[in-house]
Amino acid sequence: MNAYESFPWRTLYDTGIQANPQQDYANGLDMFAAALARAPHESALLYFDGRLDWQALDAWSDRIACVLIDEGVQRGDRVALYLQNVPQFVMALLGIWKAGAVMVPVNPMKRARELKLLLDDSQTRALICDAALEGDVVREVLAGIEADGNAAPRVLSTRARALQTRDDPRVFGAHGEESGEARDLLQAAQSVQKGRKPPPVTLAASDPAMLVYTSGTSGRPKGAICTHGNFAFNAQTYRDFCGLREGGPILGVAPLFHITGLVGHIGAAWIARAPLILTHRFDPAATLDAVEEHRAEFTIGAITVFIALLHHADATRENLATLTKIYSGGAPIAPSVVEAFRAKFGHVIHGAYGLTETNSPTHMVPLGKMAPVDPRSGALAMGVPVPGAEAAIVGDDGQVLAAGETGEIVCRGPMVVPGYWNNAAETAHAFRGGWFHTGDVGFMDEAGWFYLVDRKKDMINAAGFKVWPREVEDVLYGHPAVREAAVVGVPDPYRGETVKAVVSLRAGAVADAAELIAFCKARMAAYKYPRIVEFRDELPKTATGKILRRELR
Repeated sequence: MNAYESFPWRTLYDTGIQANPQQDYANGLDMFAAALARAPHESALLYFDGRLDWQALDAWSDRIACVLIDEGVQRGDRVALYLQNVPQFVMALLGIWKAGAVMVPVNPMKRARELKLLLDDSQTRALICDAALEGDVVREVLAGIEADGNAAPRVLSTRARALQTRDDPRVFGAHGEESGEARDLLQAAQSVQKGRKPPPVTLAASDPAMLVYTSGTSGRPKGAICTHGNFAFNAQTYRDFCGLREGGPILGVAPLFHITGLVGHIGAAWIARAPLILTHRFDPAATLDAVEEHRAEFTIGAITVFIALLHHADATRENLATLTKIYSGGAPIAPSVVEAFRAKFGHVIHGAYGLTETNSPTHMVPLGKMAPVDPRSGALAMGVPVPGAEAAIVGDDGQVLAAGETGEIVCRGPMVVPGYWNNAAETAHAFRGGWFHTGDVGFMDEAGWFYLVDRKKDMINAAGFKVWPREVEDVLYGHPAVREAAVVGVPDPYRGETVKAVVSLRAGAVADAAELIAFCKARMAAYKYPRIVEFRDELPKTATGKILRRELR
């Protein structure tokens, strides 16, 4: 028996956590129906001063399903959502599933070329978009699709402010929204004959629920086929492993078009019958207000979200007093950030790890526990495999390694997708030997804690020595002047590659390159510390808040 077959991490589970839980629901619609039946008039969505209860959300989604069916959407068709964190996203997701269709979330920051690539690949039948994007981007994409000789998807648009009345320039900016020329989603829904409902639909756990495209950090985006069973299983993981209280408000800081927002916000809210708090997009001041006003209890987001809150001038313990269940995933977490956040707000940031292909978490830190720090590398443990998940570390030859040895993280379980949409080659490459191969490098200690070292492709080879950017970044975050840091390899005529750090400083802080280089040099091996430091006001990020090393390279 190898080190992973004995499941050492299960001894770290809280009392009452089942190692192999039974799945409560086969699909998202059943989860929603249970919440509706329990509390039809309690809040389901909170959006500035707007509120929808479960009954209203059900009625809106029925009407949207009817609109989609009238537009020609059939069972199994793909419908794309090109929206920010607005109530219409959740309403439309439900409507798509009630129509028997498959949802394709699209980051609204994507421009015409990127949007067309996803619509072409998924063969989208209908597109629901923000009205401000309909004129700017969508018409160009539709013209391109028709120029290729293909049928363009039907388009419905919606205004970001449609279901709230309190304007907030911090979030929406000073400019008004474009009205767009496409059919208005909410007006179309209101025109549906009163009392009409979509035909009943039966969804199996194996049916596709969403095509969620990978970020493309390692190549052309791939559409992960997230099934209804995948979605429902990991929504249950959030509820049980994170100790979500029924009715306890959930703060939606992760984008809903990202797998974390889909499962960790929408799915978690439905299965816990909890109101989901949305603020269109992340803004630190608006988020602080929303937590305080609605008494949010749980959230999960990128570590950059919590760094922004940590350094916001108006952030106090009182602002975040109720937000006691905090998780962060998507990127490694520096131990110094966790300590600083706990010192200021009294709350622990718990690590989480997962990918699009695993429907969010495969690993999480048990609620209330402090993740250990590896004494060799200084890395903070990302968590332990969640109930139902199995994980291991393998070498380049695919053989399982011993505890403490570094290799590729592989995993399997009910949360792992069956493969990629119309991409047999990538499916065969990533899903082999019964395991999903993540492309991430890490190790497991004897107790069962897993540690993320870095992405394989991000390793720096400096004169034959391996340097993992994440370790250097963790040291930089320990400097009091550093707000954000990213480390990349750059060409060097002597060493082949050398280490470069790109940093942004805290407001009012002062530091120069020599100071930061000396700070790192005193804390790590000579081949690891950065030889070059570049300062920027902001580091490039994905929409989910993950720092983009590839752009810095």
